[in-house]
Amino acid sequence: MPEFDPNSFQGNQQNPLQKYFRQAKVYITLPSQGQWYPNGTLDYPENGELPVFAMTAKDELGMKTPDALLNGQATVDVIQSCVPNIKDAWQMPSIDLDAVLIAIRIATYGEQLDITTKIPNIGDEKDYGVDLRTVLNKLVTVHFESTVFINDMKVELRPLTYREFTNSSLKTFEEQRILRLVNDESIPEEEKLARFNQSFKKLTDLTVDMLANAVTSISVDGTTVTDQNHISEFIINSDKQFFGGVKDHFESQKKKFEIEPMTIHTTEDEQERGAPETFEIPITFDQSNFFA
Repeated sequence: MPEFDPNSFQGNQQNPLQKYFRQAKVYITLPSQGQWYPNGTLDYPENGELPVFAMTAKDELGMKTPDALLNGQATVDVIQSCVPNIKDAWQMPSIDLDAVLIAIRIATYGEQLDITTKIPNIGDEKDYGVDLRTVLNKLVTVHFESTVFINDMKVELRPLTYREFTNSSLKTFEEQRILRLVNDESIPEEEKLARFNQSFKKLTDLTVDMLANAVTSISVDGTTVTDQNHISEFIINSDKQFFGGVKDHFESQKKKFEIEPMTIHTTEDEQERGAPETFEIPITFDQSNFFA
């Protein structure tokens, strides 16, 4: 009698629990409309709607790991798990990030996000509910304007990828840490000045590099330049007007995809005790409020 191979037997059997696997709970259109994804990083449906699944227990554990959150790996893993059409979330345009995270949270916990905050002037701690569907609907209707004209030049831009966005955040965090050291009273003035100059140069380089990476082409006098080295060299050597024009346009497009703060109206009783009639609460998505 041939020896029984349990692996072979199991390999030919369909998992009887398969029909109970998680199903898509939400369908989302991307703010980018599927643009700016390198080939092979996005499986874009014909109708433009990507299925979104709820997080698994493994996903939740990953999102609670500080190191993985800091370097972005946990976010990438969760996005690829819950939005399988996104094959490489590192290459995802950063303008899609908040919309995708909101959709994942809705699929996992529902449409309301509770935020606890203190009322200004009186210090009362209170919970407020945010309708995530409303926030999501605003994000997916915003358009990234990729073209800007400066003097006789036509400049094409793209949003930063999530990897570029994460690297930029990490560098900024490091520079902020250096600036805090500069404010340390125990450091001699000469050393403070040296550290400040070093920090300022790094921050300047970061801004220039980020902008140069975002420019995909520059057209002038019938010539279109797409070589990234040539574009970077030009950005570094361009005059203040050109650099400022591109930077202002890029920043204005980024701002369009920021989540607007929630306006809170206080009660008459709270106002009598010194609270303002209205105040704003920033809506952010991090490990402190992402989970129900």
